[in-house]
Amino acid sequence: MKLHHWPRSSVIAAKRNGVFSRNSVNNSQDASQLKLCLEESVSKLLDRRWTLENPDTKVHQITVSMKETTSRSGIFGNVNFSMDAYPKLGDAMLDERGKDPSFYVVRDDLLHPFVNGNKARKLDALLPIIEDCLGTDVVTCGGCQSAHAAAVAVSCAERGLRSHLLLRGPNGSVVWLNDIIDSFTDLPSGTNCMQTNANRSTEDGTRKVVIVKEGAGDAVALFGIIRQVKYLSQSHILGKKRKYNFVIDAGTGTTAVGFALGALILGLPWKVTSVMLADTLDGYKKQEKRLISDFKRYAASDLISNYELKNDLVQWVHRETPRKFGNVMEGEIKACQQVANQTGVPVDPIYTLAAWELAVRLSQQQSDKGAKVVMLHTGGTLGMFGLAQRYKSYFSTLKG
Repeated sequence: MKLHHWPRSSVIAAKRNGVFSRNSVNNSQDASQLKLCLEESVSKLLDRRWTLENPDTKVHQITVSMKETTSRSGIFGNVNFSMDAYPKLGDAMLDERGKDPSFYVVRDDLLHPFVNGNKARKLDALLPIIEDCLGTDVVTCGGCQSAHAAAVAVSCAERGLRSHLLLRGPNGSVVWLNDIIDSFTDLPSGTNCMQTNANRSTEDGTRKVVIVKEGAGDAVALFGIIRQVKYLSQSHILGKKRKYNFVIDAGTGTTAVGFALGALILGLPWKVTSVMLADTLDGYKKQEKRLISDFKRYAASDLISNYELKNDLVQWVHRETPRKFGNVMEGEIKACQQVANQTGVPVDPIYTLAAWELAVRLSQQQSDKGAKVVMLHTGGTLGMFGLAQRYKSYFSTLKG
């Protein structure tokens, strides 16, 4: 059985806001040449086949208004939400001044009925690469109700690929994908996406098996997220000049790193704040460092080779009420219901509620000249079915 890495593409590595590690830009001519070089490099990076026909997504605006009461019950007991499905975007946003705090929501939860938005973005570049390598079978792993495993299964079925899912059950019945990889190769566990040539005689002929890491937390997954960032930076959507603070919930942290990386290489004054849900601060920093290192290795640029990409792109923050990953606190299901009733936006207590809470808090603290808050809605609401079985008492007390 032979294992080898994916072929590498070409991309730049640069530091935010035009400040670079070795050579600084001294005049407008240098800056103009550098900008053209950056744009050419990004265009080369994104010149590939994609899973999604286009990177389009909807952007809605949420207004946060205070209730006329001093009593507070529940997480959002003292606020009301309203949603504008057709907000002013582009240059029109600069003139907008509302009396109540507000933030924008990038509705990636609407990309696919069975594939979470962040999963669709991660698989956007990966699946065509599998096809280009003549892959026939895709192996991945996850929990029994893993959104990643479901996304891989659905996406593979749509493209005629076979998917093989290793699902973890109760304690003591866990099969780890890394253990399987290690039994066939001397490569250390945690290696990036790998292609396996399993030359076996079957009735279908030779089969090529591709192993996708749990959560698709690899450098290849970053390409689809960068494609999304470029889409959002168009002048008629969010534009390239205004400052934004993007709030993203973090499972593996790949989406947050990809978003920050995309903003950096596109020269956007955007900040990424990510709520840590499944790991420690040290764990997320290590993941960020690994992804950036792998990205540079996969996408080494011969156009701009003198610039160093730093590893502190994302601001990692704790959830307002920290807990063991997967646990739901009292009142959080009710908060999800309130958001859905008042805005039509479904959120879940494991992932997206945490991002919504932070977006609300940041929008209330925001000054007129500060960065506008944008929440990236990654999906996650399919997990509500499993939560309804696990937390029956929380759901049974809900009122319509």
